[in-house]
Amino acid sequence: MKKISPIIIAILGIIVGALAVMTFDAWQQKRNMHRVQYSDWRKLNLILDQIDKNYVDSIDTKNVTDAAVTAALAKLDPHSVYMPPVELTEAETDLAGNFDGIGIQFNVPNDTAIVMEVIAGGPSEKAGLLQGDRILKVGDKVIAGVGFPQDSMVRRMKGPAGSKVNITVGRGKENIEFEITRGKIPVHCVDAAFMVNETTGYIKLSKFSKTTFQEVNIAAMKLLGQGMKKLIFDLRDNTGGYFDQAMMLCNLFLEKGDEIVYMQGLHRKKEEYKADGKGILKDIKLCVLINENSASSSEIFAGAIQDNDRGTIIGRRSFGKGLVQEPIYFSDGSGLRLTVARFYTPSGRCIQKPYSDDYGYDIYKRYSDGEMYDADSIKVDSTAAFKTTGGRTVYGGGGIIPDIFVPLDTTRATNFYIACNRKATQMRFASDMFDKYRSSLSEISEFPQLESYLDKMDIPSKFREYASRVDGISCTREEWKTTEPYLLPQLRALVGRYSKLGEDAFYKLYLGVDSTVKMAIESE
Repeated sequence: MKKISPIIIAILGIIVGALAVMTFDAWQQKRNMHRVQYSDWRKLNLILDQIDKNYVDSIDTKNVTDAAVTAALAKLDPHSVYMPPVELTEAETDLAGNFDGIGIQFNVPNDTAIVMEVIAGGPSEKAGLLQGDRILKVGDKVIAGVGFPQDSMVRRMKGPAGSKVNITVGRGKENIEFEITRGKIPVHCVDAAFMVNETTGYIKLSKFSKTTFQEVNIAAMKLLGQGMKKLIFDLRDNTGGYFDQAMMLCNLFLEKGDEIVYMQGLHRKKEEYKADGKGILKDIKLCVLINENSASSSEIFAGAIQDNDRGTIIGRRSFGKGLVQEPIYFSDGSGLRLTVARFYTPSGRCIQKPYSDDYGYDIYKRYSDGEMYDADSIKVDSTAAFKTTGGRTVYGGGGIIPDIFVPLDTTRATNFYIACNRKATQMRFASDMFDKYRSSLSEISEFPQLESYLDKMDIPSKFREYASRVDGISCTREEWKTTEPYLLPQLRALVGRYSKLGEDAFYKLYLGVDSTVKMAIESE
């Protein structure tokens, strides 16, 4: 074996030494960087510690800490938020698919909660509550006619399953007290599902909860059995919810291999989600309805359908929330919703709108800019242009822009209609009609029977008389002629809701004045 030259050994030594120094410097630099970052974050603890030790008055440490965390998160993005235990519980319950309570749905048209629906098999039905009952007291607390907040009513009626609550209701001229044992109450996210005509089905989805896919699947199967060839899927005012439910819904409609969405963040590797081709609605024509309040998971669904040229998006530009929030829980029951990634539609669009100073007033700005009334007023970011699978141009940078724009219709907003809206005259009139026709109206379970019954009620003249007598609102014959085509379907829908058909009756009767649904029915 030949001897290695001393010169080569010296050179190797220099190289190894240099690499060692470089490695040590890099490690030291990284260590110092982490020290700086740790020191920056540690400042918050130091400040809170100094306040605790030296502040002039006694303080509520929990409230100060919560305020500091809230302020810190506000510097990140509009959707990273801290939630105290009560808020976190309410948020989780809203999307859980069930909650602990007494099992009723109610409205408050005239400062008094009126039972709209008693959930079948629930605690209130077992106790004997009826549709139309006025809730006067919860426990010893009077909640009727005293301006009691609606959310506070809900909190008083909710409680752990198995606990008891006394509810006093007004029924006719009687006041009746019920002791109700609370239980697990299902919360449905499919508000309505019915056939619009012989071949067109309609599903209204209010949120993406844990039961969304299951509920939509059941509703779709029912409509398929009734001859559905086309579906109008209504996501208007749906603010989103669980990410996985949006993906599973997309899978119902898309072919195998079609991309649904992908998400990516600084600390999250790119994750792609594709359809498996096993969906039961792949051959159904599809129209998706959106508006300015359709957000998050609604936009994931609409974006996937649009980018794959799978259906027609109809309505107005969606909200523009393209962020993925991850829940982080703490031992005291509080938690964070922290933005960890952005989601992108199949074409590569990020739907998130810019974090402007007036972010919270974006919807109002759309009104003032005329976007709600004219498609040409929609501000399109031409630098964020993308292509669908079929080669159509779509745009990112702030919401889903519909394929067919439907403006807000303000032409029928007469002074009489506006005055009635301000006093919720329509809601209170519907409640009054139910009181008078309860015995027969609450037994109707077929739509043709309901329409025939409503035709005989002479709702137009009864409403005008009620508005004048109760609220002092009157209108000329000419003003009623302008208002009636828009107001009468709404009145029929509100009264029809008190039948056994419930929300299906409301939405189906209201379709006659819903220009977006009308456009979807006519769209090919």
